[in-house]
Amino acid sequence: MIETLSHITFIVTDLARMSHFLITIFDAKEIYSSDERNFSKSKEKFFLIKEFWIAIMEGKSISQKSYNHVAFKIAEIDFDKYFNRIQSLGVKILKDRGRIKGEGKSIYFYDYDNHLFELHTGTLEQRLKSYQKPKI
Repeated sequence: MIETLSHITFIVTDLARMSHFLITIFDAKEIYSSDERNFSKSKEKFFLIKEFWIAIMEGKSISQKSYNHVAFKIAEIDFDKYFNRIQSLGVKILKDRGRIKGEGKSIYFYDYDNHLFELHTGTLEQRLKSYQKPKI
């Protein structure tokens, strides 16, 4: 039986640059660095964002941007704070897709290797409820 999500791994060209990205935006805590050793496919680092495990491994960037993404929940009161953090890194921020009232707000942004992230203020329950509202 599946217990929970274990971790997400991102392949990146520059471990130090991605480390800075994760620490600056997500307040990630680095908990491991392989340094010059390779226990896996390549050099790697592990981070915690809250209790969530993110692994980054050195390798070739994704060649194309897509809408495949990882979304993290944030409080609406922190929306501007996170937007400013993302903007300070000079990464590409996407225009928010059209939203319906009650769905929450999102910031979509790419890292340096074409991975798409989202910071979202809503919950699944809020989204489902807002989708059930009658059209006027």
